[in-house]
Amino acid sequence: MTTHYLFRSASETLALAIHRQTFRRCLALLGLTLTLLLFYLCLGSTRIPPMDVLATLLSPETSEHRFVIQTLRLPRGLLALLVGAGLGVSGALLQQIVRNPLASPDIIGISDGAALGAVLFLAWLAGTVSLTWLPPVAIASAALTATVIYILAWTPGSTSAVAPIRLVLVGIALAAALKAVATLVLVMSPLSTTVQAYIWLTGTVYGAQWKDVTGLLPWTLCLIPVALLAARALTLLGMNDEQSRGLGLAVGHYRLLLLACSVGLAGSAVAFAGGMAFVGLMAPHLARRITGQTSTGLILGAGLTGACLVLLADLLGRVAFLPQDLPAGIFVSGVGAPFFIYLLYRRRS
Repeated sequence: MTTHYLFRSASETLALAIHRQTFRRCLALLGLTLTLLLFYLCLGSTRIPPMDVLATLLSPETSEHRFVIQTLRLPRGLLALLVGAGLGVSGALLQQIVRNPLASPDIIGISDGAALGAVLFLAWLAGTVSLTWLPPVAIASAALTATVIYILAWTPGSTSAVAPIRLVLVGIALAAALKAVATLVLVMSPLSTTVQAYIWLTGTVYGAQWKDVTGLLPWTLCLIPVALLAARALTLLGMNDEQSRGLGLAVGHYRLLLLACSVGLAGSAVAFAGGMAFVGLMAPHLARRITGQTSTGLILGAGLTGACLVLLADLLGRVAFLPQDLPAGIFVSGVGAPFFIYLLYRRRS
């Protein structure tokens, strides 16, 4: 029996795909995210009481904290949320598509491909071409990298599209090569460009403005709903290809669609916040423990968990070492690297 997943209405698809308990847990995660955002707006070199923050958000024209909240902290916090949500969902999709819990955009090189495209753009074209072209360039570079990885990881005659461990190993090798090329480009660039790009490659939302939020928001609002509508197909992609086809799934079509969503989310996030490593790896694993194994719950949970991770990391970067403001990517990597080693240890057999 053939099932046409994307031809159902959005409400029917999501209602069937998400369990009541999963829904409650996603709501709890959303509440945690909003609470964390409130504390993010309160803390900094100038501490603002929570009630004053809420008053500023509701009536900014009468508040003395308008500049600090609306110009400095709120756009930076919202950009951190969008970046984390995009990377979290991207990692969840990628892990399910390739059936490998070690897969994530940064580990297998997709984020590094986007970063290299962005570095080339900043080094060679930033003075002559509008920066509005940066996200498309980063996404195109991420897509090209994903294509190369997929081709190199292909195992002829295998029942699966790619061998999972081969994909990870090819991705790690390609990521190292892409980092080397990016470093070479920076060495040959002017000092001002090099300093700016090195901070950006570490992963940071420092100096975020409203134009950055409005630039990333359309990518997030378009691609995550597409992933949610294809959640049932994502569940079947976790099986082997023969089982998926036997249940009526157009495996190649949905794998390409969801891979495009993953690449688009990762590429756009890297374009606005640089190489925020390990978010796409950690968020799906944490989400599975919180929201369960359903694909809809996994997508929502990974997005909210990733948003919390990046927001918390940036909060630590802002307040833990005052007056210095450290990139959020340092703190994410500090947790993510041991987490990756832990996953490798668990899969050692």
